[in-house]
Amino acid sequence: MDKLKVLFAATEAYPFAKSGGLGDVIGSLPKAFPKDQTDIRVILPKYASIPEEYKKDFKLIDIFYVKVGLSDQYVGIQQYEMDGVTYYFLDNEYYFNRPNLYGYYDDGERFVYFCRAVLESIPYIDFYPDVLHCHDWQASLIPFLLKEQYQWHYLNTKAVFTIHNMKYQGLYGFDDLKGVLNLDYFPAAMEFYRKLNLMKGALYTSDLVTTVSPTYAEELKDPYYGEGLDGVMRDISYKTVGILNGIDETVYNPQTDPALFVPYTRSYKKKTENKTALQDYLGLPVNPKVPMISMITRLVEQKGLDLVAAVIHEILQMNIQMVVLGTGDAQYENMLREVAYTYPDKMITIIDFNEDLSRKIYAASDMFLMPSKFEPCGLSQMIAMRYGTVPVVRETGGLKDTVHYFDKETKEGNGFSFATYNAHDMLFTLQRAVGLYYDEPELWKTLMTNASKSNFDWKISAETYLYYYKKVTGKLS
Repeated sequence: MDKLKVLFAATEAYPFAKSGGLGDVIGSLPKAFPKDQTDIRVILPKYASIPEEYKKDFKLIDIFYVKVGLSDQYVGIQQYEMDGVTYYFLDNEYYFNRPNLYGYYDDGERFVYFCRAVLESIPYIDFYPDVLHCHDWQASLIPFLLKEQYQWHYLNTKAVFTIHNMKYQGLYGFDDLKGVLNLDYFPAAMEFYRKLNLMKGALYTSDLVTTVSPTYAEELKDPYYGEGLDGVMRDISYKTVGILNGIDETVYNPQTDPALFVPYTRSYKKKTENKTALQDYLGLPVNPKVPMISMITRLVEQKGLDLVAAVIHEILQMNIQMVVLGTGDAQYENMLREVAYTYPDKMITIIDFNEDLSRKIYAASDMFLMPSKFEPCGLSQMIAMRYGTVPVVRETGGLKDTVHYFDKETKEGNGFSFATYNAHDMLFTLQRAVGLYYDEPELWKTLMTNASKSNFDWKISAETYLYYYKKVTGKLS
């Protein structure tokens, strides 16, 4: 049987480059596919920030040029093998030799270049994919170009597009990009209130559209979540499916994680030692019996920080400790610093992005608070559960799909949740969680075990993707 050939096109993948959840997905999903049925490869920009330990072993495959507006831009294709997956890196120092991945005035041009370079690279790498799987707005021009300008080059290639976060769509004035797009007409598939919307173009021209959780796929049809494209999502619902992300359970494993103070099993006796070690490390009063609530998050409104701000003093009236790790908007950073200063024995705020410390916090915490306004999938709640830490979440997107309210009678469920985006609903849910922790310790142990047994292995996601790849290419037997 011929292997199904899939080329992932994305702009980040851990451990090479990562700014958020997209990097985790592209770093984990490709290696989860069955090797006997698939040949999965990944193509990325070659950023200056890629660690030298990887770059030194990149192998140059070929050099060519692509037209971006009036200029011919250099493309160097470099190759690297890791975990049974072939990675290609597109080298262009003008666009990618910069300290950050995103956030530049010419991001539109940078990723137009990337998308065209991906399509032009295929003959040079001699890998003609059955499926070209494109991720988020930065790669969203590829399905449009595949259908409009390269259809005769890749007759048998199907385009799959995944929305990781609808909030970021690649919105530009037509005059800003028409030159670099090499377009002399305004494409109807991308028109959005007289602007170009690159993601909209991908939604209409892809053969299959996926989102990163089933609930998010449904939510995007609603104006509240759809970010102006809810009508488009309703229009393409016939070719849209929600596939839940996973986590790499070999990486997030409390028995083997080198970042932890003490490794532990589901008996949880040594989980408490992680709590007391973290309390000592952060300067909190050392008390194994007090419940620790943590947040590891971007400090932005999307993550529910306005709810936290509204009732933070009420939360801290409970007999708890709270640890917050993250960076984001100055108003939330300053608020959390100030509250931690006011309650030095109850709260620590760490304004930082620190992978090692985040693992220590996951392992030490009893509860993980994630009250998102919207959450396409969310990985933090899955990671928390892997460490036996009970999630307290709002029922939206992937949070609704992964966290199920604990029923004391049936002893089923793996966390706590609330539906309405309301600060006091969040507070009351936290109070119920803290009440169970103190009043019914045996039930709490059952809940911890339920959480840790939740299965979010990437192999489940990969099997679902493989089914849809076969369906869209007509290879489903």
